[in-house]
Amino acid sequence: MFGMPLGIVVETAVAILLATTIGYCIVLNQRLKRLHSDRDQLRKMVADLVQATSLANAAVTELKTAAIEADTVLQGRLQEAEKFGVELANHVNAGQQIMDKIAKITTMARSTGGSSAVPEPKVPEAKPVEGKLHSALQQLAMRPRISGNAA
Repeated sequence: MFGMPLGIVVETAVAILLATTIGYCIVLNQRLKRLHSDRDQLRKMVADLVQATSLANAAVTELKTAAIEADTVLQGRLQEAEKFGVELANHVNAGQQIMDKIAKITTMARSTGGSSAVPEPKVPEAKPVEGKLHSALQQLAMRPRISGNAA
């Protein structure tokens, strides 16, 4: 072939292939180094992600606990408010009954016109607070009756 022995051509081809292989190995080595460094960064990112996830789980658990506690407190307050509401309604009804009785008494007193058939109760000398109470009751008796239920 071109005056070169066949051995030299083969040796040259092998040398070229060997140089190409060495060059490709160098390129692969650089890529492997980058891959390893990326793997270390990825490992660090995964560790950070796991830590953040565990912190988030702890926060969610604390929020659930706080929500349960708040619900318990709120339920207690609601029950207490319902109890007070019933008690208040009972007081309003009792007040309404007292007002009805006072209205009946004043109506009877007006209808008799001050006759001696129904003696007026003797009011002992009242203390200042009882005097105010008596005055307030007289003012209520003079008011026109309002129909309707409170609460």
